[in-house]
Amino acid sequence: MNKRLVRTIVILLWGFFLFGIISVPLLFYAVKTDYNGLFGGLPSLQALERPDPELSSEIISADGVSLGKYYRTNRTPVTFEELSPEMVNTLLVTEDIRFKEHPGIDLRGFIRAIIGRLTNLFEGGGSTITMQLAENLFRTETENKGSLYKYPSVGQVITKLKEYIISMQLEQSYTKEEILAMYLNTVPFGSNAFGIKVAAQTFFNKLPSQLTYKESALLVGALNAQTRYSPILNPDNALAKRTEVLYNVHKYGLIDKAAFDSLKVSDFGLNYKVESHNEGIATYFRTVLGNYLMGWARERDLDLWGDGLKIYTTIDSRMQEYAEKAVREHMDTLQQVFNEHLGTRAPWIDEEGREIPDFLENAVKKTDYYKFLVDKYGKSDDSVKIKLREKRPMRVFSWDGEIDTVFNVYDSIRYFKGFLQTGFMAMDPKSGQIKAWVGGIDHKYFKYDHVMYGKRQPGSTFKPFVYTVAIDNGYSPCFPVADIPVALPNVGGEPWIPQNSNGKYSGETMTIREAMAKSVNSITAFMMQQLQPSTVKQYARRMGIDSELAAVPAMGLGAAGDVSVYEMVGAYSTFVNKGTHTTPTFLDRIEDQNGNVIQQFVPDKREAINEETAYIMLHMLKGVTEFGTAFYLSDAVKSGNEIGAKTGTTQNASDGWFMGVTKDLAAGAWVGGEERSIRFEYWALGQGARTAMPIWDKFMQQVYADPTLGYTKGPFPKPIKPISVELDCSKYEAGTLPEDTITYDVVEEEAIF
Repeated sequence: MNKRLVRTIVILLWGFFLFGIISVPLLFYAVKTDYNGLFGGLPSLQALERPDPELSSEIISADGVSLGKYYRTNRTPVTFEELSPEMVNTLLVTEDIRFKEHPGIDLRGFIRAIIGRLTNLFEGGGSTITMQLAENLFRTETENKGSLYKYPSVGQVITKLKEYIISMQLEQSYTKEEILAMYLNTVPFGSNAFGIKVAAQTFFNKLPSQLTYKESALLVGALNAQTRYSPILNPDNALAKRTEVLYNVHKYGLIDKAAFDSLKVSDFGLNYKVESHNEGIATYFRTVLGNYLMGWARERDLDLWGDGLKIYTTIDSRMQEYAEKAVREHMDTLQQVFNEHLGTRAPWIDEEGREIPDFLENAVKKTDYYKFLVDKYGKSDDSVKIKLREKRPMRVFSWDGEIDTVFNVYDSIRYFKGFLQTGFMAMDPKSGQIKAWVGGIDHKYFKYDHVMYGKRQPGSTFKPFVYTVAIDNGYSPCFPVADIPVALPNVGGEPWIPQNSNGKYSGETMTIREAMAKSVNSITAFMMQQLQPSTVKQYARRMGIDSELAAVPAMGLGAAGDVSVYEMVGAYSTFVNKGTHTTPTFLDRIEDQNGNVIQQFVPDKREAINEETAYIMLHMLKGVTEFGTAFYLSDAVKSGNEIGAKTGTTQNASDGWFMGVTKDLAAGAWVGGEERSIRFEYWALGQGARTAMPIWDKFMQQVYADPTLGYTKGPFPKPIKPISVELDCSKYEAGTLPEDTITYDVVEEEAIF
């Protein structure tokens, strides 16, 4: 080789070297500054220092249990210390074996990836964990593209350069452990699980700290192709990929050959459950809470679905489970009674017990599917009728579990309308904190909440407001009134004469305490005659009834407006709280993702009635459990305890109510059909003592049986000042059970006519 050729080669090599020395920094500078819009922008330093992936907002109970989340992508972060060594090791030997040595980029892999992208000779990998984190955090593949991205191969090289630059900056800002945790917090694993914490919970019902090599290999194997390697959707592919990952674990000496051979043929060990808003406890509560929080977050420019808020509620998870169990047990049994009494008849009946004509047809016309068909085919087109009658496979609710069946629209509506619904709430009357909330029988199939949103006539559970006004105006619980017809003014001109539940008037004189205990309508009507309906309405307002009420005599019997369980429980808590009404609250505080308190929630309080009146009303309400319509509460709840209560049933038994208070709990239940016409044909079967009271009773039995809750039996605290009126009415009262009462099943109660 002659000297001239050698010199030429040397010059060329130096030229290439100098060109690289000059051009590579210039290229990186151009990418970093997005020269002339060719490359697309990079995240700011502030964004790099505080990357902001979407995080689920978590709902937490008063006793520290996670109730659920609000999310677009279901992601909950963990720290490096919360990861099992097996998960960390499995990730490193699979994705980035030199992770602890490189500065964010693996040069050998990077060069290989660049050549592969430019030549298409082979598929280029080369992305380190830090580079993958850069892609996950800042979406380098899809966002901030410059004009050069119109050339796909060039765009892929630019993306890699961006990830390299971001990776270097991430490595300067975070430790290796922090980067590893951030990566596992941002990757999807399939089945709506984003991040390792949700993935571990979804597939194995475990914490990330508990993951083994077998479990870690399955999750790491699914990282880059969640569907292809899903153990649920493609188990064969997932098994092959897991074996590949486990081999890497063995290859780098983390497990021996015997362990590898054993693990590769083992089952997946899944405990699979996808987190859903229909799953878990307090589903109705979480929906109502979410509706409130969306407005709350909007006012503060926060993102409920992505800001990783910690939402601390007042709900006690143990009491919530007891409430849901009480509802489930009683409503299952009650539904059987309802179905048996109906036989083959439709559940929607008029005042005479006859099936309401066209009920089903009208219900169908209210559905979105009917409206869709009308828009598509036209109202008079036969296709609408054909489609409505067309049977389709579907899954439906039953108290024995979900059922797969074949229904058309009419079948489906007929089936679902036949279920009785309920609402139950329990709260601490002093703090106002709601402890349990059950808005229906199954949130997946019946979305409507019957605690706050559902409102129905309260029947005789409204009567205590009438007697509160009477007591506050000087009447004694022992005030005697005769059970005789009372004529009240009526809008139609003819006087209104309320009847008692059995349609009879005994003519006997009884105290107003006994009258309220036995829910005698005629005596409540007499008290409404002495009092102003507008005053009764005012008292109900002060005690927490915010729904619209008509100030008419019928108000005294609960027939002048619809109210919610939420309002009624809050109002009854006033009696226990010495006359102070505390607005029921379901939030304690909300924190940001870093634990900083955004808002502490303090319930509103106001003096509604004086302390003496409140205590006298508790004495009045005790009569209901001592010899009134709630006499048949269980001994497990009544024995050694003071309970104030009131049952309620509307005229045609479409609504059954029960309100109960103890020294430290106020709770109430409503039971009825989705429509007011869906009801028991016989009033005695639909009364509140049968339909609603057992829920309260079952709940309280479980509460008292759990010493960890701290709720004990005992008397209501007496006021410091002596009571100014006579309370011992025993010499005036018959002290017997309600008239015509024989057994629990036929407790006679009130009706509204």
